[in-house]
Amino acid sequence: MLPPRAYIFIGLNVTRALSVIAMLLVFSSSIEVMVTNIKAVNYYEAHKGDNNATMSAMNMDYIAGSTVPNQPAGIFWAIVSSLLIIFQTVILILSECSWPISFFDHFFPVLGSGFGTGALGIFQCLIGAQILSHHVDEFALVSAFFLFSLGCLNMLIGLIFRESAKSKRSITSWRSESKAVLPTIDDPRPVFVNVSPNYTGNSEKPQLISEFGSFRSADKSGYGFGRQGEKAAGLRGFILQRPEESLPRYVSPTPPASPPTRTVALGRNNSTTSSFGSPEPVRGSVQSASHYDDDERSTVAEEEDEEAIRHHSPPVFKSSRTAL
Repeated sequence: MLPPRAYIFIGLNVTRALSVIAMLLVFSSSIEVMVTNIKAVNYYEAHKGDNNATMSAMNMDYIAGSTVPNQPAGIFWAIVSSLLIIFQTVILILSECSWPISFFDHFFPVLGSGFGTGALGIFQCLIGAQILSHHVDEFALVSAFFLFSLGCLNMLIGLIFRESAKSKRSITSWRSESKAVLPTIDDPRPVFVNVSPNYTGNSEKPQLISEFGSFRSADKSGYGFGRQGEKAAGLRGFILQRPEESLPRYVSPTPPASPPTRTVALGRNNSTTSSFGSPEPVRGSVQSASHYDDDERSTVAEEEDEEAIRHHSPPVFKSSRTAL
């Protein structure tokens, strides 16, 4: 059972092959009609002065046995019409063969890869109608009718698929789509399985054992962008690279420096406290207490506290009056 994409690909390419065949038939019939017209005009010019019933019958709107009108320069316009039909069929055959596609994309975009088959069908119908509007022989009649039918079919395909008709029937796009890295649901290729000691190959469908001990089917082991997708890409020769780690553009601010500590004498022993202590160490608590009374000691402590607050912004511990 083929996927729907394959049926569309086959149908569009069959239509393209029939279009090429129809235009080749029109190309051949146009050459035949042009040769027949030249022979009929030569015979008419050779027997123009004869006074018999045959030549009187030839004095009609068209030269007998041809599509040339019996008027001045009639043979010239008949030959020009045949040459234009031949030139148009050659251009349409090249566009159907997609060669050279760059020429059509730049100079004739309606027949290029960016447009569908609608414009091609219109040109084919115009050529067929031009031929069928004259009295021609059976070969030219069948060829023109066949080309007109294919033109109507190409216009219908252009209305259905629009600009994607030529990409769907392209052989190169078919090959590029069939070489996908990760398999799809309808992909007939074998699914990549985990060839590990935990693989259980006894059942009909292969099962895989995950890291947490749960079993899962191998039908979807290649989907997604996770670990199974990396395995499938690695088995096909693709190199997966991780992005390089980089630091953020901004720089984190540096922490503020802690205020320096000063050694002061509190009570009877020397200890390390905040910066409100006296700058000079005191040898003994009894001698220091004898020089200051209670009021003087409180005044000195308040001045040292204010000086410490001015020099250091962080809050400091304030001791009581009895700390000294």
